[in-house]
This record gives sequence, structure tokens and C-alpha cells, in this order.
Amino acid sequence: MSNREIVLDLVNRLPEETSLHEIAREIEFIAGVNEGFEEIQSGQGIPIQDLRNLMQTWIAE
Repeated sequence: MSNREIVLDLVNRLPEETSLHEIAREIEFIAGVNEGFEEIQSGQGIPIQDLRNLMQTWIAE
């Protein structure tokens, strides 16, 4: 599915009263998810255990 088709599908599924800001946020979310999938496909992902260790440094005690 092309990026254009993805956006058209998204817009068609949203309620009529959806604001432009909400549409933009949805598009940004989809773009971020797709970017993450592309990174994983190219081997740039982070192993889950490394991520868990990193997240521990983010949690305030």
C-alpha cells in the first residue's frame, strides 16, 4: 500500500467531525510506526533486553 493509499484509507475511516489537528496526529503516528518497522527490517532495532535495561534508567525511584 502506498503512503497516499494509507492516508486515504485513514481519512475515510475517521468520523466526519475529525479536526485537521487530529488527522495530522493520526498521520504522524502512522508515519512513526512505519519508520519503526523499516528500522527493524534493516536491522537497526534494539534487542528487547537492551530496551528493558534502558527503560529502567528512565524510571524515577
